[in-house]
Parts: sequence; C-alpha cells; structure tokens
Amino acid sequence: MTRSQKQRSKSLKPKPAGRERNITSEEVRKFRNMIYRYYGKHGRNLPWRLTSDPYHILVSEIMLQQTQVQRVMGKYEEFTRKFPDFPSLARSPLRTILKEWQGLGYNRRAIALKRIAQKVMKEFRGNLPASVETLMTFPGIGRATASSIAAFAFHEPAVFIETNIRRVFIHRFFHDKDNIRDTEILPLVEKTLDTSNPREWYYALMDYGVMLKKGYENPNRRSAHYQKQSPFQGSNRQVRGMILKILTRESCISEREMMEKLQVSSEILRVNLIQLQKEGFINRERGKYTIA
Repeated sequence: MTRSQKQRSKSLKPKPAGRERNITSEEVRKFRNMIYRYYGKHGRNLPWRLTSDPYHILVSEIMLQQTQVQRVMGKYEEFTRKFPDFPSLARSPLRTILKEWQGLGYNRRAIALKRIAQKVMKEFRGNLPASVETLMTFPGIGRATASSIAAFAFHEPAVFIETNIRRVFIHRFFHDKDNIRDTEILPLVEKTLDTSNPREWYYALMDYGVMLKKGYENPNRRSAHYQKQSPFQGSNRQVRGMILKILTRESCISEREMMEKLQVSSEILRVNLIQLQKEGFINRERGKYTIA
C-alpha cells in the first residue's frame, strides 16, 4: 500500500475502543484464503455487484438496510429503471417514489433517498462524494452505510461491520465468548481487510456470513448488539405502511375515510398520522391528507 493509501485508510476507519485481540500475519493469510476460496466457488451473483455506478450502489445499500436480500432483489432493478440516476430521483414526486418502494418497508428510507438525491444535485453537481465523513452528513446514512458505499462504489479501504460480517468474525475469532461488542471486532476487520480490493473482500465476507447463518446456530446471538426484531403484525410500523399505501393510490383522503378502510381505532390512526407528518411524509389541509 502506498503512503497516500495508508493515510486514506487511516482516515476512513472508526476508532475502536477496548482491548484488541492479537492476530498474526499468518492467521490473516489463512483467514483471507478461506474466505476467498469459498467466495470463488459460491459467491452470489447480485445485480448491484455488476455495477460500479455510485448511484446504483447507493440505492442498493439504502434498500439493504434492515431488509433481506431476496426482497431487495425484487425491487432494486425495477426501482433503478424507474429512477435511473440522481436527477430523475431528485425531481420525482415523493408519492411516485413511495409507490415504487411498496413492499420494502421502513418507508423513511425512501424519503431519505429523495433527499440524498436533492442534496447531491444541489451541493455536489450531481456527483456522490467518496468521503465517508461527507456521506455521513446525508439523510439516512450512518457510518456503516457510508463506509460500505465508499468501499463498493469507490474502492476505498473503509472499515465497517454489518450483520453478515459480524457473524463471520464472531464465528472465527470469538469461539467461547458472549456479549461481544463491535468495538472488539472492528480492529480485526481492519487487520484482515484486503486493502488492494476492499469491494470484493467485503462481498466475500458477506457471502461467507450468509453460509454460516444457514449451516450453524447464528453466531450473532452472542453479539452484545443482538436484538430480535419486534413483531410487524399490528405494529405502528404496519399502520404507517398501510396509510402510505392508501395515499399512493388516492390523491387525498380524510381521516374518517382512512379509518374505515384500515379498520383501526381513531386513536391509533391519529398517532400515526401525526408521526408521518413530523417525518415529512404527508400533509394535512382542510381535513384531507396527501403525500407531501
């Protein structure tokens, strides 16, 4: 690695805390060989891996937040055909974007994508920045997502953890330990990172993590950050999704009409309407609700 690459890598990595686990160069070599060997035989052919276009990679990374790959595959290509670039997404009505987003859940990601596109067009002349720190200033993008975009779109050796990567490192390096924090894992991610090809390395790690989930008791249960997802059925998240689905089909609708269609109490409906207004999804005028 050149001096400039080392400096850039240093600036991209988060600052982990706590005691670091020692790992030798020979362990690193064996670990990389194992991961790449599996990837060479069983790597997944996912549509967003076939492009280096920063916009398309951004869309895929936002979609993959808290959503399974199979569900994203059913939406990604259709979404990027409808909105092929930052200008088309930035100028599209939110109602149209939400209509295409239906089925992915966590609808605030859709509004974040539109706001990202608007910011890229207004402040960056239509070009997504490669800097992790700059990407973190965008709506809906935290450090992990910013780092994954930097790695996949710009081949930057950014250090990050997501659920499949976490699973690999817990399985490999923390055999007999529980309550493992990401701050313990991050130094190992950094030490084993293939800085010459971070994009392929992270793809390989993720695919190995998917295999572990299928073949072993989920190592992520031993993570200090492990949480079971709360039930969707009957949740406020489900109600908000149903409200938005109605409003993508009908241009405006009253609270009473909505309550009849959704078969929920007026109290539950009102709480979620207020929340959607606060989040910038909907507007209320003369007793009628519309997509913002």
